[in-house]
Amino acid sequence: MRPIILLIALLSICHINAQEKKIWAKSFINQEAPELVVETWLTDKPDTEGKFVLIDFWATWCGPCKKAIPELNAFQTKFKDNLVVIGISDEPSSKVRSMKSPKMDYYSAIDTQARLKRIYEVQGIPHCVLINPEGIVVWEGWPHLEGHELTEDVIDKLIKNN
Repeated sequence: MRPIILLIALLSICHINAQEKKIWAKSFINQEAPELVVETWLTDKPDTEGKFVLIDFWATWCGPCKKAIPELNAFQTKFKDNLVVIGISDEPSSKVRSMKSPKMDYYSAIDTQARLKRIYEVQGIPHCVLINPEGIVVWEGWPHLEGHELTEDVIDKLIKNN
């Protein structure tokens, strides 16, 4: 009886690991990215020509979103020649500007109408989308999803393979 229980347990683990990556938005992977729509830039508008664009849908009240900011800062710094990071919140400008910590060192915009968020059908944040210079989505999802994290290595490989 024990070997059967062990076999069932191992098969269950293999099935869990074989599942597709779960995202809480409509998938645009390997498709043309929707046009970037924002209401107001809280920073200068970035020059995205010829660069990868990492869009982060986030909010000031979201703990995991705030946890990701230092990592996104590091991505912007490390890959500054090839990558533009943009945080988009659907909160009012005053709410976003009042957040002092953590500090964003990348581009920031608001869209209180959540137009782009609706197009991507984002149901959970943070949600990131990485778009290559040709406008194709090459990575998407929750940046800390175990087994599917967005890391410097992931970004580096995508840039090198472009």
